[in-house]
Amino acid sequence: MTSGLEFFVIGHPIGHSMSPFIHKRLFELSGLKAVYSAVDIPPEKLGEELPSLLKKARGINVTIPHKQAVIPFLDGLGDCAGLYQSVNTISIDENGCFGYNTDAKGFVLALKGGGIPLKGRVAILGCGGVGRTFACEAAMAGCRIVNAVRESSRQKAENLRSFVLGLYPGTEYEIVEIGKLSGDFDLLINATPVGMYPNCGEMPVKEGVLSRVAAVFDSIYNPEETMLLKAAKACGARVLGGMPMLVMQAAHAHKIWYGAEFGRDDIRQLIEDSNIEMRNHFI
Repeated sequence: MTSGLEFFVIGHPIGHSMSPFIHKRLFELSGLKAVYSAVDIPPEKLGEELPSLLKKARGINVTIPHKQAVIPFLDGLGDCAGLYQSVNTISIDENGCFGYNTDAKGFVLALKGGGIPLKGRVAILGCGGVGRTFACEAAMAGCRIVNAVRESSRQKAENLRSFVLGLYPGTEYEIVEIGKLSGDFDLLINATPVGMYPNCGEMPVKEGVLSRVAAVFDSIYNPEETMLLKAAKACGARVLGGMPMLVMQAAHAHKIWYGAEFGRDDIRQLIEDSNIEMRNHFI
């Protein structure tokens, strides 16, 4: 590999992102000289700005709200990106620009590391790009899914259910208005931005819902412990924030980009250091 390689993360908004810190550390662990930058691209500017980035980048990470919108700009989709129609990593080489989904890998590894099984009755809050990945993984694991969404997102949720059932026929998949979510759940997953910095005082569901939940995974990593996780912990649930998933999906992106492998201790230390860096930067 040559030095001076350029990598980016795109999203909107992007100011809260920990990706530059994490990826720069991963490049250091690999001994690779590279530049990694965050680029804020509003949805209406994606068609104007993404093509120029694709011409000069070696790799791009994709976050909210572009995980599906980038697909038409790519030459192909690899592994579960094609299956789930959601891209969070782009690799560029002489053969073209190809999209991958490392969220799925990071999600499964994070749950495993947190001692949270993906089984039984699972509530998924939201139906956006990362919610799509969670729903597909839960269906593949044989879970009974309850997708809780705002009424304004009902049609989007219906489309997601049809998509998931097309992949995994026979999956129990219910859609409810998020304010009416109730019942016992083995796992509740927050795939919405509710509670994310700077609006840290918000929760996507009422506290009463959490008294009947065995475990909660919040994909939000900033703050480290959201109001949702605090409330769930107070109810006795096992909880896990989003930083382990963020670091693990980032490490998998490096494997796609240039074949990198990282040790468990290095990843564990990076998760800890990333939380410290985030607290220092945002609090």
